[in-house]
Amino acid sequence: MRKSRPKTGYSEEDLYEFIGARIRELRGKKTQEQLAGAVGVSPNTLSRWETAVYRPSPAELDRLARHLDVGIWAFFPSSEQPPEEAQRALLSATGDLPEEDLRELQRYADFIRAGKKLPGKSRGKKR
Repeated sequence: MRKSRPKTGYSEEDLYEFIGARIRELRGKKTQEQLAGAVGVSPNTLSRWETAVYRPSPAELDRLARHLDVGIWAFFPSSEQPPEEAQRALLSATGDLPEEDLRELQRYADFIRAGKKLPGKSRGKKR
């Protein structure tokens, strides 16, 4: 039986299957061993994320996003991404910061929001 829909509108299983498929897709031609080594996990862990047996935490998704040079929202369905106007407002409020700081601030805000979209504690294996 599927669990109730978490904060995302998707069932937990569907969300993590989507995340796994996006990891596989974004990994591209890199092997699981290459990507796993780059983000500091075992190839087995990466494989289990891709098959939704294990559930990456927001911090692990952030490490993947940084290595793959995408935002953390690349792992979520497009309907779950934050409104662009909210991002623009945040960037507008910090207009005098250097570009590098703005990117880091946006990554942090995305990290916080993404963590709230993931059901439960999201710290490893399915429960």
